[in-house]
Amino acid sequence: MARSQAACDALSDEDDGLKREVLAHAGNRWSLGIVHELGVAGTLRHAELARRLDGVTQRMLTRSLRQLERDGLIMRHDHKEVPPRVDYTLTALGRGLLVGMLPLWTWVIDNAEEFRVARRRFDEGGAP
Repeated sequence: MARSQAACDALSDEDDGLKREVLAHAGNRWSLGIVHELGVAGTLRHAELARRLDGVTQRMLTRSLRQLERDGLIMRHDHKEVPPRVDYTLTALGRGLLVGMLPLWTWVIDNAEEFRVARRRFDEGGAP
């Protein structure tokens, strides 16, 4: 806990805002999906990402890609062709996010049953 507090105390107001914005990617279904797909498959086109992310709308995919590109997590390459061809690739920063998420995902998997039990207990109106 002391390390966590020390990290928070070390953040300037500007860094704190940046932390919140960047961590929003870690909690965003589509951003994480995009980062994961690019991490696994390498370079992908917009349409291929849409096919791989079941349920994503065109608008949400475009918005998520722009946010990830703005934060330097992915790189967009426009081939300047007709018909348009645009590829997306994970950057080193994006790979770092993906690697950094692995301990959290492992923790969720390792504790999934405890989460299920706690939710059932709560939903049934029982005490924690």
